[in-house]
Amino acid sequence: MKLAKRLVLTTTALAAVTAGTLLSAPVGQAATSQPAHAGIKAPAALKVPDGNRLTGVFSAEGVQTYTCTDGAWKLLEPAATLWARNDRSHRPVALHSRGPVWVSTVDGSAVNAAAIANSPKTGTIPELLLQSTATRGTGVFADVSYIQRLNTHGGVAPAAACTGTDQISVPYSATYTFYKPTK
Repeated sequence: MKLAKRLVLTTTALAAVTAGTLLSAPVGQAATSQPAHAGIKAPAALKVPDGNRLTGVFSAEGVQTYTCTDGAWKLLEPAATLWARNDRSHRPVALHSRGPVWVSTVDGSAVNAAAIANSPKTGTIPELLLQSTATRGTGVFADVSYIQRLNTHGGVAPAAACTGTDQISVPYSATYTFYKPTK
């Protein structure tokens, strides 16, 4: 009886681990089979160069933090949490911060980037095309070449002048798409 009970518990645990592995695959691995720009609508100025494939699409919510510099608001840093676009539970899979840098909370991989093009939008921060400047790790952000910040909402610095060393954080949301070179 004890052997049968142990076998059932072991089988149940193994099934749970396997299901967890399969459910986490869309965060990085399953997305790698998507065509170059599958279902991504971006302004022409933000087109990712040919020779790159879409490997991840993440929704994000966070803040754009501004600091008062010489009486005007200047961007200090972003801070956002990313989750797989179709994940209704919004399970965090990455953090975005100053650099800009994105760090996977799933596997520790990271990508730094620099903006190379923008597309202004009225009433919100601009959409961006960023090019990778460095990556680390072997996970979801390994070898990322380009990133798009799309579907932006909010995050705009206040129009009013500021004084001293004031800081303000303005909520924003966006969609981040990640690309890797086609192999």
